[in-house]
Amino acid sequence: MTTSTTPEPSAAAPLLDLQALVVAVRRRRRLWYCAALLGLLVGVAVAVLLPPRPTAVTKVLVAHQEDQPNDPGTLIRTDVALLHTTRIAGAALKSLGSPVKPEDFMQDYGGVGLTNNLLQITASADSDAEAVARARALADAFVTDHVKRMREAADAESKSLLDQRDRLQRELTQVNKAIGDGSPQSGPKAAANLESLFTRRAELTSRIADFTQRAAEARVGTPRLVAGTQVVDAPHAVRHSLAGTAATDGVIGLVLGLVLGLAVAAVGTVVADRPVLRRDIAAHLGASVVAELPGRPGPWRRRRARAVRERLTGSLARTVRTSAEPVSLLELGCARSASGIALDLARVLAAQGPVAVVDGLPGPQLAGRRPKPGDPAVVGAERAAALPPGERRLGVGSVAPGTAWTDLRYLGTRTVLVVRAGHGSAAWLHTVARQLADQRIAVAGVVLVDPDPRDRTDGTLWDGPYTALRGHHELPAQQSGGGASHAVPSVGDGRHRTERLPIRAARVPDSEQEAR
Repeated sequence: MTTSTTPEPSAAAPLLDLQALVVAVRRRRRLWYCAALLGLLVGVAVAVLLPPRPTAVTKVLVAHQEDQPNDPGTLIRTDVALLHTTRIAGAALKSLGSPVKPEDFMQDYGGVGLTNNLLQITASADSDAEAVARARALADAFVTDHVKRMREAADAESKSLLDQRDRLQRELTQVNKAIGDGSPQSGPKAAANLESLFTRRAELTSRIADFTQRAAEARVGTPRLVAGTQVVDAPHAVRHSLAGTAATDGVIGLVLGLVLGLAVAAVGTVVADRPVLRRDIAAHLGASVVAELPGRPGPWRRRRARAVRERLTGSLARTVRTSAEPVSLLELGCARSASGIALDLARVLAAQGPVAVVDGLPGPQLAGRRPKPGDPAVVGAERAAALPPGERRLGVGSVAPGTAWTDLRYLGTRTVLVVRAGHGSAAWLHTVARQLADQRIAVAGVVLVDPDPRDRTDGTLWDGPYTALRGHHELPAQQSGGGASHAVPSVGDGRHRTERLPIRAARVPDSEQEAR
């Protein structure tokens, strides 16, 4: 009887798994560590190899005729814009006697308004003395131009007022002439005309006096503005600290490198789509994670890693002993770890009888090793058929791209996958699951190498409310035709179905059969 194992439809998966993204980016910390270190070194190198040019700075107090307490800084911004003109640059170069073009000279200086009336001028050159001279020339040229503009504005306003006064004066002369040339006639009409002339003369006299006073005031305010516009901070060279500049540039490079490294790691993780969580790896391979093996442990974790390795070897040894079929270890991205596990497992099994390790790896991890006393025999896949019938075989192969899938069955019809977390893409894990199912190779479980230490996801696939998939390979399913019912992954949607595979059922101890 075949039990249907099709799960109920699950909710749609999110487009981006943030947990997997964070774990994958954290696993690639070597990349963004190197990027941050490179940014730090580049920043320090820039500060050392490309030091800033000698710079001088000066401050100018600028008085405006239109100054208002609530001015938002429009006037000082206008002064900054006027400073950066060919007229100011040409006047400064003329005082310096320099043949540099004003357009080129404007690239070497700048201005900024510190307050509504305080302008800071910065100039750079090939030496400190030249930079100070340039800053002084610019300040003098700006003050001279500003004073000239204020005087021209005051003169223009005074001239306009005096022109108005002269026009009124000529009109007043005509009125006085009309009054002096008046006829001695009497009568109401003559009296009215004379009265209007006197009224007009009085009005003109008042307006003339007003224009005269305003013209005088226009000139009176100019000296105050001229005196208020002056250099308040003498030009001086800016001292640059190499250590401070290097530290600043290094920190900036460190931050930029770190951000760039994180961005590259995140984008690479999304594009590559390499599962790192045990939950995702188990779902794509269609087999449960039965054990984990840490990556390269530090000196302070070697004892713990050795204990984990011993427990893993003992667990795999029990799996091999209870299996009536040849068992193999197939690696993906961790050939050295798989070779070490196979040798440790063979040493444990050698206590109960002769064991031979069948080397199906494409590299020299097993073939090129130096044997130690007491190590099991290692033979190539072509010599496996010549082994004695009673000798136990333990195959070691690879499911990396380029694998000859039809040769994997000769290593063992039951396998344990040794997979490095984050090595294979989701598409390739699906390919591995499908190819093993096509070759009728039952997967007893997955050994996850170098897992994320903060991964708390469940790597067990459940084929029912209370039964894990990894236990199905050890259940003696009595089927017609001598086949065993195994959970085979349905590649594409991560779900699982139970199919009949024409392989022999695993041997079950009598005690377990009686219990069942």
